[in-house]
Amino acid sequence: MATKTDYIAVFDSGLGGISVLRHLRQQMPGERYLYFGDSANAPYGSRPTAEVRALTLAAAERLMARKPLKALVLACNTATAAAVKELRRNYPDLIVIGIEPALKVAADHFPGGRIGVMATEVTLREEKFDALLHRFDESCTVTKLPMPGLVQLIERGKTGGEEIEALLRSRLESCIGNLDTVVLGCTHYPLAAEAISKVLGEGVVLLDGGPGTARETRRRLEKAGLLEQGGGELILENSREDPEMIRLAYELLNGERQNHGK
Repeated sequence: MATKTDYIAVFDSGLGGISVLRHLRQQMPGERYLYFGDSANAPYGSRPTAEVRALTLAAAERLMARKPLKALVLACNTATAAAVKELRRNYPDLIVIGIEPALKVAADHFPGGRIGVMATEVTLREEKFDALLHRFDESCTVTKLPMPGLVQLIERGKTGGEEIEALLRSRLESCIGNLDTVVLGCTHYPLAAEAISKVLGEGVVLLDGGPGTARETRRRLEKAGLLEQGGGELILENSREDPEMIRLAYELLNGERQNHGK
C-alpha cells in the first residue's frame, strides 16, 4: 500500500527527463524523487520498439527494487510509446504517468496552423503517435521532424553552440520560415531550446509535454490522497555509473548549462 512519503520515480533514456523533473519539482517541491537515466543505452529513439520496451520494463523493475514508489513518471516519449501499456498492466497499484508530444496544445493555440513535431524515429512511427496525429491533421498542417543525432549531442552536455546549431540547420532547413510552432516531442530537446529557437527564429513558438505531465502527476497524486508536503528529497542515478553524468544532470536541472557547447 503506497504512502505519501513514498518516492516518485522519474525515468528517461538518459538526461532528457531532467527537463520533466524540473516541472515536477516546481509543481510539487515537497516530494521525494528518484531519477534514473539510462545513458548507457541512449539513445532509445533509433532502437527497435521491442528493445525499447524491454529496456523500459527492466528500468521499472530496478526502480521498484530501489525505493518504495507511489508513482512512476516515464519522462521519455519513446519509452512511453513503447511500454506504458505494459507498465500499467504489470503494476496496477502504481500510478504510471506517460508523456506524449504536446500536439493538442499546439493545435489549440494555432488552429489551422503549421505545426512541426520534432521527435525520435520510434516516437514518430508508433501507433500511439499516429492516433494522436490523426486527431489534428485535418485542421492543421503537421510536419514530422525526426532529429537523429541530437540526443547524442545533448547526452554529451552540448545544449548549444556551433555543432548543435549546424545539426539543427541541416535537419530543419526546409522548414525554416514555414512553421508557426514546433512541438518538442523528446524530453531531451527542451534542454536545447535556446539553440532550436535560434535556428528556427524567435517567431516560432516551442511547446513540450513537460508541464502537462507534471500537472497530471500532481492531479493523480491528489486524487489518490498521496500528495506529500514535506521537505523534499532528490536522488539522481544513471546507468553509466559515471560521476560526470550525475554532475551534468545536476547542472542541467539547475539551468547551469544554458546554450553550452562549441
